[in-house]
This record gives sequence, structure tokens and C-alpha cells, in this order.
Amino acid sequence: MSNVPVNFKNSRIGKQAIAVPKGVTVKINDGVLNVKGPKGELSQKLLPEVLVSINENSINVEQNTDPSVYSRRSRSIHGLTRALLNNMVIGVSKGFAKELEVIGVGYKADVRGKKLVLNLGYSHPIDYPFPDGIKIEAKAGPQSTLVTVSGNNKEKVNQTAAEIRSFRSPDSYKGKGVRYKGEVVRLKDGKK
Repeated sequence: MSNVPVNFKNSRIGKQAIAVPKGVTVKINDGVLNVKGPKGELSQKLLPEVLVSINENSINVEQNTDPSVYSRRSRSIHGLTRALLNNMVIGVSKGFAKELEVIGVGYKADVRGKKLVLNLGYSHPIDYPFPDGIKIEAKAGPQSTLVTVSGNNKEKVNQTAAEIRSFRSPDSYKGKGVRYKGEVVRLKDGKK
């Protein structure tokens, strides 16, 4: 360990091994990690600040301690890279889902082909086309409509859910609008 810098620190998240479940294959080609599983295929470009090693049923991420590459940035990227790779493995094996509630009188969501049609109190309906690799479902309930966004890429699923929520974020007086399932909206008092 003579070439390890004096201020070398391990990331608590980065040093944890990533378990690879059955049915998932992981390969590294030309600095790009490819993960393939029952829910699809994802790839991630690896940075020179980290070293990734693949065992038969786990992936390990380590900081590159070579003084020509090691920097303060490599400490930051260590945990980030491990989290991204873990999300890829979970995504291709189980997938990710985010649920939204559409609450309000006359507010509704409906799926027509590859578009989500939202009626949110505006003078016109909002047509939201599905992004690539994302599946959206809408179920009408007694009080609200439940919209489920699912896919194998966590970043895309969360971004899509955030875009749908932004069309009409919850009102602070009546609570009408689009919110994440389980989101607590603190209502303000009206005129007294």
C-alpha cells in the first residue's frame, strides 16, 4: 500500500459488494458495464477513478489508488458508481415503479395507446407521450385516479413521475392536483 495517498478514505456505501441475482449477467467491454436481465438491458460508462471487478455472483467497486488518477473526485465517485450499478442490477431483475394520485373534482387520468391523457382543470387535456422504456398505467378509484409509472431505469421512472406531477402540483388550500402516493400535503387555512 505504498502508492496509496495519505488522505485515502473508503466510502461506506462504495465498499459494499453488489449481489447479482440469478438470471442477471454482467459484462465489462471497453470501459462500459452492461447488465442484462429479465426486465431488459442497461449500460453505464465507467470512469477511470474507480475500478470495478466482477465475481461469479457479486460486483465490487474500489477507488483507483494510482497517484496519477486518484483525486478528491475519486472519493466522491466511488459511492456514486456503486449506487448506480446497484440500481442497474435491481432494475433489470425487479424493475422500479412510482405511484401518483390525481385528486380533484373532474381531475382524471387515462391511458390511450402510448399517451397519458390528463384532465387537470385546464381548458384543454394534456397529452403526455410515454418516454422510451417506460410503462404507464391509470386506474380510476372512488376518491382519486392512481397512475403507476414503471420501468427498469430508476432515473427515467422518477423523472417521468416528476414531469407528470409538475402539470398540476398539489394545491396548498384544497389539496387538489397530482401528488406522489403517500405524499403529505400540508393545507393552509382559508379566509376566516
